[in-house]
Amino acid sequence: MALPFLPGNSFNKNLGKTKFHKSHHFDVVNEINLLAGAEKPGIGGERLPFQKDPPNHSVIPRGTGPALPTWVAFDKQVLCFDAYFQEGVRERRGEQFRVHRCKVYFYLEDDSIQVVEPRMKNSGIPQGSLIRRHRISRPSPNDDKFYTLEDFNIGNDITIYSRKFKIANCDEFTRNFMRKIGIKLRPPIEIPDDPHSEYRKAADQIMQPFRPYEKHDTMKQFLDHDGHVLRFYCLWDDRDTPFGDAHEMVLHYYLADDTAEVREVIPANSGRDAVPTFLHRGKLPKTVEPMRKPGEIADRTVLNVFGPTGHGGRYILDNLKTGAVEQDFYKDSDLTIGTCLNVYGRKFLICDCDEFTKEYYRKKYGITDFTPLRVREEILGVGQQGVQAPAKQPPPYNGFGGEEDSLNSSQALIPRPPKRDFVKFMGKDRLGLDGNVLRFLAKLDAPKSIDAERKFVISYFLADDTVVVFEPTVRNSGITGGKFLERGKVKKPNQEQFSTQPPKHYTESDFYVGARLEFNKHKFLIVDADDYAYNYMEQNCQKFPQSNIQSALSKVAQILQQIRPENIPSGGLIGIDDFQNFLRRISGGRLSVQEIITLSRYYQDRVYDQPEIDALVGLAQEQLKRAGFEDFTLIINQCLHHDRDRTGSLHPERLRMVFKAMRVPINDDVLRAVLSALSEAKGSQINYGTVVKLINWRTYQVQQMKPATMSYDDTWLGNQSTSQIETVNMSDLLQDLQR
Repeated sequence: MALPFLPGNSFNKNLGKTKFHKSHHFDVVNEINLLAGAEKPGIGGERLPFQKDPPNHSVIPRGTGPALPTWVAFDKQVLCFDAYFQEGVRERRGEQFRVHRCKVYFYLEDDSIQVVEPRMKNSGIPQGSLIRRHRISRPSPNDDKFYTLEDFNIGNDITIYSRKFKIANCDEFTRNFMRKIGIKLRPPIEIPDDPHSEYRKAADQIMQPFRPYEKHDTMKQFLDHDGHVLRFYCLWDDRDTPFGDAHEMVLHYYLADDTAEVREVIPANSGRDAVPTFLHRGKLPKTVEPMRKPGEIADRTVLNVFGPTGHGGRYILDNLKTGAVEQDFYKDSDLTIGTCLNVYGRKFLICDCDEFTKEYYRKKYGITDFTPLRVREEILGVGQQGVQAPAKQPPPYNGFGGEEDSLNSSQALIPRPPKRDFVKFMGKDRLGLDGNVLRFLAKLDAPKSIDAERKFVISYFLADDTVVVFEPTVRNSGITGGKFLERGKVKKPNQEQFSTQPPKHYTESDFYVGARLEFNKHKFLIVDADDYAYNYMEQNCQKFPQSNIQSALSKVAQILQQIRPENIPSGGLIGIDDFQNFLRRISGGRLSVQEIITLSRYYQDRVYDQPEIDALVGLAQEQLKRAGFEDFTLIINQCLHHDRDRTGSLHPERLRMVFKAMRVPINDDVLRAVLSALSEAKGSQINYGTVVKLINWRTYQVQQMKPATMSYDDTWLGNQSTSQIETVNMSDLLQDLQR
């Protein structure tokens, strides 16, 4: 009997309770934080009267690995069970039920279930995915809970939407997984036979013919050799017949279907009709037979016919093929060099084959001798082994346009413009500061004194091998300057004008200091070049032998062996004029002017160029000032962190990485140029304190560098005195010669 709800008769529910916290708004479901919503508990975590217990999940023992959520740990891991269910049949007298075999998939990541029935041919029953993947609740009255892994075992009955599935077996992965988590599986049970399936199987066997037609499967041969064609060069000698001639033939044998095709090679101006195909593609018989009657050649023949004609007649197929007509066709094993083929009464002699055909016979049949027959060359006069066909002679220059224009006008009815070397043009075209233009200072090699003083700038464009000559304007000289020679290719002198051979033009290897050139009867002597041309020739010394430092050193070594030691400078720094005069005096003309300049540039004394450093530092300060960067102390602290030995200096590459890590707003090209200039002056290590002091635009002010103009300088008259070499280190030269 319950006590009345009166004061003194009720118990305190909070007695012994220790948790009085306000429930949280978020909950953890399947190790994922979700909003609690209507499932939010009351004070202290207790469930409210209208709330039910949350659905349970499969409990899987945690291993020794890292704690991962189930949707990560069991991703793409599915348990597969073999099951069946019975379906009653009430509308047929011959059967009472049907047995449906199906697969039950249990997904470990979220306890979802999927049921699939394998499809049967012509079953007439909707099959496939019976139940889509989702969490399935238990039957009532436990419909508030879902199926878990513990409910699956061999022999268990699982009711899903009023349909009872009986688990009969599982796959190997499922068996191993269940054993590892501690669930012992029962032995597999046998699935009962389906009477309807057995009936349909027996009916299908009755419908199968006792003597099925033979199948010639050529799909494998087609897939293996599709596009593989053997090519043979043949000779058909028809000179024995009246008005006959020798014909050059090409036989194509298609490995995909063992068919052959013959094409004739018709020479130019032979008077024959240009027939594209001599023999259409098809199987090539070895012997020519008369045309067969319709129905005489068939895959299967009728041995005997008896009974009435039409419905009710009987016939027997000839399994032994006693009446079959045998036809022999050429195969790939019959085609070898020296074989004479019968092509519908015409004798074709195989003389040679291509490389693919040789490789095919070498791998399949082991044939290694592919010596071509000389009969084809002797009769037809075609060159296969050493016999050169007559070269096509181009017509001479007609005087209209250039030589290339004249040649193109003879190759087509409508002349086309000559094609340029597009790959060379894209590789040698102007790109940024790299203009790919070699500039040389030259003067006229003329006996007149007034012309000998004239200076010219010769520009050679590497993109298209063209040359332009410009004469600078000199005041009060009486000579009008400007463009002396229009840009274009320049032919070398002493060539026949109207010749069938293509003319020879000046190339980049013909331009160097000391070279004598002749442009349209005007002789020039190159006396100087700009720094870009010197650097390009030294980097490409294989094209410019005069700029090869190793070749020049070997010549100097041979010359010094013939000179007394007291006549050789002892070493140290000597002036550039004394150094070049010394080499001219001892060489006696064996060293060219370009080689002497190459030695002077290689062994020049590199001096710290303060104006260049100030210009680069000014450019860096301008970038820092625009960005408002003033954290120079942080750069020093970061450099001290990398300077483990506290030497006060770092490698240029390490110092550049420090600047990049701190996001110092200096362009990478400018930073590299500053560090490279300082490293050449101070050695391989750079004092980072000096670098930070130089770029500090607050304490160290330098003159800003003016922006460089990218226009073409037509007034260049040789290297200025500020960029010329002043001294040469003779000691380094003597040390290299002693090695």
